[in-house]
Amino acid sequence: MAMTEATSRPLLAGTVNRRRWRLSAIGPSSRFYWVRMMLETRAVLASILFILAICLLGVLAPVIAPAEPNFVNPADRLQGPSSTYWFGTDDLGRDVFSRVVFGGRISLLVGITVMLGATGLGSLIGLVAGYYRRIDTVLMRVMDGLEAFPSILLAIAIMATFGSATRNVIIALSVVFAPNIARLVRSTTLMNREQPYVESARAIGLGDLPIMWRYIFMNSLSPLIVQATFIVALGILGEASLSFLGAGVPPETPTWGSMVSGGQPRLQQAWWISVFPGAFLFATVLAFNLIGDGLRDTLDPRSRKR
Repeated sequence: MAMTEATSRPLLAGTVNRRRWRLSAIGPSSRFYWVRMMLETRAVLASILFILAICLLGVLAPVIAPAEPNFVNPADRLQGPSSTYWFGTDDLGRDVFSRVVFGGRISLLVGITVMLGATGLGSLIGLVAGYYRRIDTVLMRVMDGLEAFPSILLAIAIMATFGSATRNVIIALSVVFAPNIARLVRSTTLMNREQPYVESARAIGLGDLPIMWRYIFMNSLSPLIVQATFIVALGILGEASLSFLGAGVPPETPTWGSMVSGGQPRLQQAWWISVFPGAFLFATVLAFNLIGDGLRDTLDPRSRKR
């Protein structure tokens, strides 16, 4: 038995050492070198862990939250932070911590779906505009028209047309941020369209769709992923702005923006109503921006050479 334990200890030590050095074994020539660079940056690693924690809170909100987000208890209205109410209560006696946890689900849902919608729509427009020169001018002038409006005013106009709903917030913000993605993808398409490998693909008889997907769009992913990360942060801020102005999701749905707006009239009397959701909003947007900066630094070939 003693010999078995003695022989197993070196094996366990060797396994731990191999796992410890596995990340450092990824060299600059590896396709996963950007993962190593991301994880070795403390700010980016802390941001990733924070976003994962927020996502976990959102998934486990029904279990973690001590009360229903819309449960009204007038007897405990405007209670400060305590052991009973961690983040205090609002002017209707609703638990602020529960509303912050449930509000994070809506904010992250809107941010991620806006990123998907804006990236999909903008990528399609950018690819078509950059590849087909005949319709490039028409599509880009439409994008110029959308960008001529202030983003928040355009989103409010769309919300006024379709009504107050979470789905409509996603649609409005996707339309608002799609022109930025379209211009990015168009610029990379114009550059990649003239490359020799695209000419070779045309020479062997490949159609436009395979060329656009395999040789142009796939080579545009690096800047697109970076920009998509910032779109998540902009989507969360856009939803918060619309909710703050009363043009976002329905009032009964807790979001960080609506909570900040609801606590504004009582900011001096009950600061916790606005400060706690505002702090979560600030930290989440900052985390996504730091992740975007890290992706930009790691996916840039010039940074990798350094």
